[in-house]
Amino acid sequence: MTMASDRARSSAEILAKDRRYVFHPWCAQSALRPLAITGGFGSRIWDADGRKYLDLASELAHVNLGFQDPRLIAAVVEQANRLFVISPLQANAPAADLAELLAEITPGDLGKTLFTLGGSESNEMAAQLARACTGRQKIITRYRSYHGASYGALSLSGDPRRLYAEPGLPGIVRALDCYCYRCPFGQAYPGCRLECVEHVEQLIALEGPGNVAAVLVEPVVGTNGVLVPPDGYWPRLRQICDRYDVLLIADEVITGFGRTGRWFGVDHWGVVPDIMTLAKGITSGYVPLGAVVMRPQVAAYFEDHFFHAGFTYTAHPLACATGLAAIAAYREDRLVERAAATGRLLLAELERLRDRHPSVGEVRGIGIMACLELVKGLDTREPLVPWNAPASQMGPMNEVKQRLTDRGVLAYLRWNQIMLFPPLCLTEDELAEGCAALDEALSAADRYT
Repeated sequence: MTMASDRARSSAEILAKDRRYVFHPWCAQSALRPLAITGGFGSRIWDADGRKYLDLASELAHVNLGFQDPRLIAAVVEQANRLFVISPLQANAPAADLAELLAEITPGDLGKTLFTLGGSESNEMAAQLARACTGRQKIITRYRSYHGASYGALSLSGDPRRLYAEPGLPGIVRALDCYCYRCPFGQAYPGCRLECVEHVEQLIALEGPGNVAAVLVEPVVGTNGVLVPPDGYWPRLRQICDRYDVLLIADEVITGFGRTGRWFGVDHWGVVPDIMTLAKGITSGYVPLGAVVMRPQVAAYFEDHFFHAGFTYTAHPLACATGLAAIAAYREDRLVERAAATGRLLLAELERLRDRHPSVGEVRGIGIMACLELVKGLDTREPLVPWNAPASQMGPMNEVKQRLTDRGVLAYLRWNQIMLFPPLCLTEDELAEGCAALDEALSAADRYT
C-alpha cells in the first residue's frame, strides 16, 4: 500500500484510486462523479484542487452544525484520551449523560434511550420494540417515506429504493401521503377533511386494530420532497393511534435537532410520540450515532421481558460524547432559533425564484429545509422528469445540477425536486449566494416548459 498522506494529492489522483477500490452506495458505479473532498469549515467544503463549494444539502442532511466545528473535535479528542470504547453491557458516563439530556429536550415524557449507530438501526429497533411490547406485527408507514438502507428499515420505507430489495419484511402496510400539491385524494387544503390522515384510520380498521403495532412516519417527509403536513395532521394522527392503542413512532432522523426551526418536528404540532428515532443531527454526523427514545409505558415492558436485539457499538462512549458536545453547541449558538429565522428568509427567497421561473411549480418547506418542485407546465403540474425516473430521462435535472456545481453550490436533487438542507449555521450572505446560483441554474429548467 502506498501512503501519500505526507504530500498533497490532486483530485485526479484521489478519484482514480477511489474508482478502482471504493464501492459507493445509491448509484451505478460507472455513472458516479464524486468530488475529492479534502476539507471543510462551516457551510463550505473544498476539494483536493482547492475549489470551494457552498453545501446547501449538509451533504446528506446531517451536518447540521457545519463542518469542522472545533467544539466537537475537542470533545472527540478528549473522550478518545479518556475511554475510547466499552461494551454496551457496561455503563459509561457519556451515554448516561446524553440519555438524560435527550429526556430533557425531547417532548413530553419521552425518557429512556436505546442508542444505535444511525437512522436505519434506530428505525429497525423502534419496529422491534413496538412489535415486542404490543404483541402485534403490522406497522403502517407511508409511500413517500424513507426510513433507512438496511433490510428491515428499507422494508419499512415506501421509497422506490425498497423495490429492489423486495420481497421485504412481512407486515408492512403503506398509506398514501399528505402531499397537498399533488393530493392523492383529489382535495385542496384547507377545504378538505384531512383525508390523508383519515386514510390511516381506515387502514387500521381494515388490517384489524388488534394486528397493528405502530404507525411510523416522518413529521415532515425528508428526501422524498419535504412534504409538510397540514396543521391538523399530527394531532389527529395522535388521536387515531390512542383510539386503537397503536404506538405512534416519529422518525426524526432528518427533522430532529433544529432542522425544522424547533428541536424536533413534532414540536410544531404539540404531539408526543410513543417512540422517537434519531440520528444525523445528534452528532452533526461527526461520529456515527443514532437513538431510540421511548415513553415510560414502552420502556416498562422490558423491565421483565428480554429484549433480543442490540449492537456491539450501542452507547459507544466516543459517539455519545460527541452528541453531548453537539447539543451544547446548538444551545450555545441558539441554532434552533436561528434555523427558524434563516428558514423564513430562505422560503421568501425561494418564492421569489418561483415567481421568476415557470419551471418552479411549488416551493414548500419548514425551518431550514425546503424543496422546489419543477414542472413542465404550471397548469398541468406535469413533473419536469417523472417520479423515480431512470437515468436516461434525467437530462433536464442533470443540467440544473451541473449549473449549480459550476457555480460552486451543492444541493440535493432527486427526480424533479431540488431540496435544500443547509447547515443551521448558514449566514445571510451564503443564503444570498446560494439563491443566486439557483436563479441561474433554474433557467436551464425553464427551457423545458
